[in-house]
Amino acid sequence: MNVFEQLLANNKVWAKERVEADPEYFKRLSELQTPKFLWIGCSDSRVPANEITNTEPGEIFVHRNVANMVVHTDMNLLTVLEYAVTILKVEHILVVGHYGCGGVKAAMTNKSFGVINRWLNNIKDVYRFHRDELDAIADEEARADRLVELNVREQVMNLAKTITIQETWHKEQRPHLHGWVYGLKDGIINPVFHMPPGTHIDPIYEYDV
Repeated sequence: MNVFEQLLANNKVWAKERVEADPEYFKRLSELQTPKFLWIGCSDSRVPANEITNTEPGEIFVHRNVANMVVHTDMNLLTVLEYAVTILKVEHILVVGHYGCGGVKAAMTNKSFGVINRWLNNIKDVYRFHRDELDAIADEEARADRLVELNVREQVMNLAKTITIQETWHKEQRPHLHGWVYGLKDGIINPVFHMPPGTHIDPIYEYDV
């Protein structure tokens, strides 16, 4: 059996087990999507949203990219954000990085990764903003882990700069914005940042809403 065929076989087993445990499971799932959470996470295959939060399909609306970035020119991310906030009316947005992130580590080097360089430059900017703190950390792994935390914080701030978030904060006092970091070594999520609805940011980024 080929590798991809194994995935299809696994799917049939999973679906059968679900129906045996709850005959109405897929009927309910197909008729309604009401997640309370939008997860903006890293594409890393070791950080699956549902598994590490022990939640069911339908409970978390998920967007993933390299190093869990919120980039203001990324129409994919902005479309997901708009849909989650205005249509699904999520109550919480979780920006979830992870220690040992390859994207963050790559951004800390001077190595060229071709077209990926343009994406990594956004992480390099975070390093530049916090250069004094990061350069003071002698241990390379600890420095990378701290950059992961600072990057998560910066991406939460980028969410707060969007008109989608600011308008919804003003009109509906939601969603809460959270910055989390997942530990690959212990499976534990470390909450590192939180912005409740209406949090003020630098006035230059605040729109008249």
